[in-house]
Amino acid sequence: MFKKILAYGALAGAIVSLHLFGLTLIFKGHVPMPWGMIIGYTVMLIALSTVFVAIKRHRDIMQGGVIRFWPAFGLGLGISLVAAILYVLGWEAALAVTGLDFGQTYGDAYLAEQKAAGVSGEALAKLTAEMAKFAEDYRNPLYRMPMTFSEIFPVGILVSLVSAGLLRNSRFLAARR
Repeated sequence: MFKKILAYGALAGAIVSLHLFGLTLIFKGHVPMPWGMIIGYTVMLIALSTVFVAIKRHRDIMQGGVIRFWPAFGLGLGISLVAAILYVLGWEAALAVTGLDFGQTYGDAYLAEQKAAGVSGEALAKLTAEMAKFAEDYRNPLYRMPMTFSEIFPVGILVSLVSAGLLRNSRFLAARR
């Protein structure tokens, strides 16, 4: 089981971290925010589809077509954990290679968006202070790495729950004999 977790987790992690690394290099952190989030979470779902594949293969090949919810969920969580760790490492590598100060870049883009939306005066001053604090905090890896981990791991939990819930039913995509 541990080998499956590492293999499928490494595959999912490679897909998502290489994508993240590549986009960071290409766009230097300037992907429009709404599109960046949509692209990012879509790639996470595609990468974490390895959870479904791993649970199904384990059920069909190793378990004779039957798997219980908790073992399936555990397998999915293990894969998601490995993928999330690789995602964090990919982001850290991208930041190191590009020298990108993502906290500052994000803060500047968010402030520009808010100014364009008509925010001004005291509200803008408050937002500016909040973004300056965020940029400062984000430079600290002990702040940044858990934040990055929390971007992908909840997606992995959700995919694991859905996959385990569906595949515990031996008639769902039953193995062909």
